[in-house]
Amino acid sequence: MTQQNSATAILVLEDGRTFTGRRYGAAGETFGEAVFVTAMSGYQETLTDPSYRRQVVIQTAPHIGNTGWNDEDDESSQIWVAGYVVRDAARMPSNWRSRRSLDEELASQGIVGISDVDTRALTRHLRERGAMRVGISSTETDPQALLRRVKEQPSMAGANLVGEVTVPEAYVIPAEGTKRFTVAAIDLGIKTMTPRRMAERGIEVHVLPATATYAQVRATGADGLFFSNGPGDPSTMDDAVALLTEALDDGMPFFGICFGNQVFGRTLGFGTYKLKYGHRGINQPVLDRSTGKVEVTAHNHGFAVDAPLDRDTETRWGAARVSHIGLNDNVVEGLELRDANGHLKAFSVQYHPEAAAGPHDAAYLFDRFTDVLSTNQALNEGRA
Repeated sequence: MTQQNSATAILVLEDGRTFTGRRYGAAGETFGEAVFVTAMSGYQETLTDPSYRRQVVIQTAPHIGNTGWNDEDDESSQIWVAGYVVRDAARMPSNWRSRRSLDEELASQGIVGISDVDTRALTRHLRERGAMRVGISSTETDPQALLRRVKEQPSMAGANLVGEVTVPEAYVIPAEGTKRFTVAAIDLGIKTMTPRRMAERGIEVHVLPATATYAQVRATGADGLFFSNGPGDPSTMDDAVALLTEALDDGMPFFGICFGNQVFGRTLGFGTYKLKYGHRGINQPVLDRSTGKVEVTAHNHGFAVDAPLDRDTETRWGAARVSHIGLNDNVVEGLELRDANGHLKAFSVQYHPEAAAGPHDAAYLFDRFTDVLSTNQALNEGRA
């Protein structure tokens, strides 16, 4: 049974708004960008998503920790959030796969958190004022002293964090069943489930560090290139843009998700910008403009692509267009690139189709990628 911690903790936003609660997880002090997540489940996958590097996550669902922590659902090798904020922490986890409580796992990994916070008021404040820097402390009792340290922290705008989360060395996820294709996946903060979804479709996935060159991509024998999700500001990703430019020049098919969508957008010549408070949760409605279908999707992003919704944009590789839009605010949620003959050569989405955690509405995107790989292979064989 998890004992309710009686130690006092404070949370201070950079505009001075202060909340008092109880220590949750590790004792100490932490700083980051305050963001809220609207998912009602999947907190383990959220906490282990590298895209949350340097962010303090606020859960809008009131009861957190009910199912404890298991050894199967991690999306990476560690918890990545800078801090964690909940309202009602579970006193006793109850699930047949649970191995320990969420509080115990946070403490063991040194993640400073706070519970017994009015997360509704905190979320409403961030919706009105925007995501901002924040500090949590169970050792500092003076809000003004903590506020001074909050204001010393770097902004998420301009942050290049990929180097902190990418894999140090390449590894391979073998195809399940008969191997159909090989894909080089650039790890910008990849989640465990993503290469598995490709492997399920007969794709051998070579996961490469973010520093990989196009020569290293080609050395894998790749039929296609994939860019993953990841943290930070896409305006800092010049090397990734250069790599993708080489791939598109070479005619290699491409699929990107989340951060990969933003890098794709920059490669196509579009700008990116920081959203007021971002999209984070597993219940975001998105319209696939090519089919007219609405998907409920998993999101985690604070930046977006600035591309026109009403027209195609000509690039040196063909026509680029916005393929998906968010139905809450018309934010660009996907891009696609077609050659002069109308063949789909590259595409991306801003959300997480691997569904860990989240709905499976967007699983078809992995099938779409295999279709692009298959078409490209057939076209190449026809030219031979």
